[in-house]
Amino acid sequence: MSEFIFMQGDEACGMGAIKAGCRFFAGYPITPATDIAEYMSRELPKVGGKFMQMEDEISSISAVIGASLAGAKAMTATSGPGFSLMQEGIGYASMTETPCVIVDVQRGGPSTGLPTKPSQGDVMQARWGTHGDHPVIVIYPSTVGEVYRYIITAFNYAERYRTPVIFLMDEVLGHMRETFVLPDDNEIYIQPRIETKVKDEDIYHPYLPNEEGILPMERFGSEHRFHVSGLVHDESGFPVPSEETAKRLLRRLHDKIKRNEEDIILWDEEKCEDAEILLIAYGVTARSAMAALKEARDRKVKIGLFKPITLWPFPIHRLRELLCKVNTVIVPELNMGQILYDVARANRGRSEIIPLNKVNGDLITPEEILEAIYLAVKENEEL
Repeated sequence: MSEFIFMQGDEACGMGAIKAGCRFFAGYPITPATDIAEYMSRELPKVGGKFMQMEDEISSISAVIGASLAGAKAMTATSGPGFSLMQEGIGYASMTETPCVIVDVQRGGPSTGLPTKPSQGDVMQARWGTHGDHPVIVIYPSTVGEVYRYIITAFNYAERYRTPVIFLMDEVLGHMRETFVLPDDNEIYIQPRIETKVKDEDIYHPYLPNEEGILPMERFGSEHRFHVSGLVHDESGFPVPSEETAKRLLRRLHDKIKRNEEDIILWDEEKCEDAEILLIAYGVTARSAMAALKEARDRKVKIGLFKPITLWPFPIHRLRELLCKVNTVIVPELNMGQILYDVARANRGRSEIIPLNKVNGDLITPEEILEAIYLAVKENEEL
């Protein structure tokens, strides 16, 4: 039977991770993500998992990669400054195709910034933080219930596509408490580690996809010995610094995400059927946008909300369909305008785009979004 619970966002993140099968956590305390580490330190041992407080964020992501290669579903959690330190490790996990989940509970920046204030300033860093060309999956919930639900999805994606998955939250979502329905086990899919079926006497190639295009894994310490390298490598895992090998490897890294976009991309939309004005918001800002939408609809304004949940891959195809029907787009963000660029790319100059940005540590309120909505209505009436 489904259970109705009251929980903090950071705790829901830890609870969902353990439900997904996470059995290893390594991290370093940092506001506002420390609550996740505290939850994992308390709850992981109860299910036979391991918690390690590391000396810094570089060692944290390194330990997570090692644990994953040894066979454990693994996660770390940090905030902006620690996320910056983890970028080289995230790049290594991408190149070695090591599944893991990295949670970034965002706070004001840059540098030490505003440690106890919300921000959405790491959106572009989540996509482009590491050097080199590689795909990424970034998930951003907006409610505590979604945190629980989508952290499980993050682990499922990491395991199925053998990739690091970045799970964005913000200080408010991490620290707020709200009720949600804990789904039954039969409502949740847990992706197990996809292990190789190659027998002991056969040669195991750690980077050779199976007939379904999926890359099975073997764990360190098993009967198969294999090589893991951040250098350009062939299917054996050993470095082969040739042009053809580099091209084949990087294209495969991209293709395994690109060809599965329809199965990966997540979004929600509200009242978009007859919308003439479209709100595009994510994370905590989507909550204010939803409140503003309800007020504007009560006043007969034809407005809809599009909420991307996977920021990357970005749900550009559905957004383009909606943009063809509206006159004005309003994009509220707790940054100087980061998802705005993908919105503009999808828009192709069709509709007017109005950014609504705030970087002082305060939330964008429903009233501020309503003000932008009514101004857009007035301008449309004057045209």
